[in-house]
Amino acid sequence: MTMTATLAIAGVAVPAVAVYAIVGVVVLGLATSLGWLWRRGRHSHRIGTPEDAAEAVEAALAGVRVAGAVVGADGTGALAVTDDGRVAAVRRLGARLIAREIGWPSVRSTATGILIETDDPRLGTIALAGVNVLDIRRLAPRLGSRFRAACTPAAPSLPNTKAIAH
Repeated sequence: MTMTATLAIAGVAVPAVAVYAIVGVVVLGLATSLGWLWRRGRHSHRIGTPEDAAEAVEAALAGVRVAGAVVGADGTGALAVTDDGRVAAVRRLGARLIAREIGWPSVRSTATGILIETDDPRLGTIALAGVNVLDIRRLAPRLGSRFRAACTPAAPSLPNTKAIAH
């Protein structure tokens, strides 16, 4: 006859080994959850600087040099213009930045900033909060009329507004 230790839990005799196994699983689950939260907290979900966005574009598009880049105020997206007038959208995907070339007609101006509608399901629609058309124009001053035609307002102008003459 072998003797096994038992614990009385709610009036039921439970072998001690089962209790230790349950406690072990709970401790392991808590440790795994804390590790996941710690690792997740280390990565910023923001695009840090325009230089980071420019590096991502230069890495993604072979043979291009970025003339300028702008990051939205919330850091969720960026737009970069290359020396030859092409434009690329940038978004963070996990720990990496992904960049894709887009057409100028995909870039629209809204009341809250710039809206970039990409055809890439990984990028989706990118909103650059706090960025206006003037910021984009500063990135690519050589583009002239091609840029002005591409960055059309998303909504018609408000009625009862007056132009200010300088």
